[in-house]
Amino acid sequence: MDMLTWSGSLGPYLNPLMLGAVAVFFAAFLLNLAMNLIGLRQAEPIVNPDHTISYRYGPVDYALLAMKYSVFAVLAALAVYIVAGILQPSMESKGIIGALGAQFLPVWIALVATFVFSIRFKRRLGLYGKLFDNLIGMIGFGLVMFWIFTAIFAPTIATHGALDVVASLRNDAPGIAVPNAAADGVFPYYLLGGDALGRDVFSRMVFGAREVLTIAPAATLFAFMVGITLGLPAGYMGGRFDTLITFIANLVLAFPVILLFYLLVTPEIVEAGVPVYMASVLFIMPVIFVWVLLYSRYRAQPNIIKWVAIPITLVLLLLYLGTVFRFDPFVWLATSFIGYLNQGNPVSEWMTQTREAYEPLIGIPIDGNLLIVFVSVVFVNSPTVFRIVRGLVLDIKTRDYVAAAQTRGEGPWYIMLWEILSNARGPLIVDFCLRIGYTTILLGTLGFFGLGVDPESPNWGSTINEGRRLLTVYPHPPLPPALALMTLVLGLNLLADGLREESLKD
Repeated sequence: MDMLTWSGSLGPYLNPLMLGAVAVFFAAFLLNLAMNLIGLRQAEPIVNPDHTISYRYGPVDYALLAMKYSVFAVLAALAVYIVAGILQPSMESKGIIGALGAQFLPVWIALVATFVFSIRFKRRLGLYGKLFDNLIGMIGFGLVMFWIFTAIFAPTIATHGALDVVASLRNDAPGIAVPNAAADGVFPYYLLGGDALGRDVFSRMVFGAREVLTIAPAATLFAFMVGITLGLPAGYMGGRFDTLITFIANLVLAFPVILLFYLLVTPEIVEAGVPVYMASVLFIMPVIFVWVLLYSRYRAQPNIIKWVAIPITLVLLLLYLGTVFRFDPFVWLATSFIGYLNQGNPVSEWMTQTREAYEPLIGIPIDGNLLIVFVSVVFVNSPTVFRIVRGLVLDIKTRDYVAAAQTRGEGPWYIMLWEILSNARGPLIVDFCLRIGYTTILLGTLGFFGLGVDPESPNWGSTINEGRRLLTVYPHPPLPPALALMTLVLGLNLLADGLREESLKD
């Protein structure tokens, strides 16, 4: 089979249109830049005698319109390529762009359904619904949801396995045919080429989205739990506790991040159990937060405390023990009792054996490298969240509704969690979106330096690092994950901007 072209059968018709649109864009951009340098500006609106507003376009306005419509022309051409790729039967007719669009069909369907549902019911969806009144927020939301749906449907979208190797396709160009594909029952092309080991670049990029979007939001959420749990009492109560926690936060912020990661992955630090000790402190914060949140709200309702708050907290505590210490008390007791009955060994011997032999049923299995990355990201982000929460609390605690809650006799934790925190949700949601972007970049940086999760993992940072060694000769392996990382972070930033603008209107 021949190599696929980028544009397929539509190339002779749409490529000239796209090239012309790109040329018009750059010409209009340079012209607009020159006019700004000589002092020309956009035309001011004119108020007519009947109080209507009209515009008299000038050269700058026409240049901006040319840039705007040239971008629309390029996007329209790409949309035609994608639709044609979905509808056309043969791979040669689809081309690389059309084939990529066809592989992302589940994502397009999910995106359309999400936007239709959200716009239809936006007036009932609070701040999320208001996001669809903001163009920048909608674009950011679309980019973020594109990668979220890509992570969800990754096995369907990917054309090959993330670790599948075809040695003859090492560093081959995009659109290369896979030898013996029909006999092996695999996808017949590497749509974005092969990497230095002969793995499919497109499939690794797709599965890399799952890696990034599994770690980054979870680590950011834990960092927020830690920052909120410490920031609320520090800002509300003040005193020595505030001074101590603020000093520790400033100390952590002053420590170089990359050096911290290098220290945590050294064998001596790992053998000493420092990452586990850090996880034991950081991961207990969400358990404390949930318990205090529920107890402060329902302390006057014993039935809810007994049947809701306590069971939820116990489940979280078991998850904490199973995740951090790999300890499940139920399995430990069962295996210990069975081992004692079956073997009849002395108590000390069978206790040691069962401790080492059992696997907890409750808990999230996190291998060593992932635990180090997760703990490091939470540890680095928590002080910044703490300072933001503390600053918000110092401002909000002087409001009248806080004084009213104090007059009603509400406890301090109720006021902190249900009066102050609920009214600080807008800035915190915006910062949460931004911090996921920062965490994504940080994970990419760690992978680039070889400090990420598994070296064979398709996470974008390690993939970029693997491909950059031959970047001048074979540019295609590192570019797709780099563009994926860029678009995800851009979407998160735009989404945060849209949320901030809409939250300020409340």
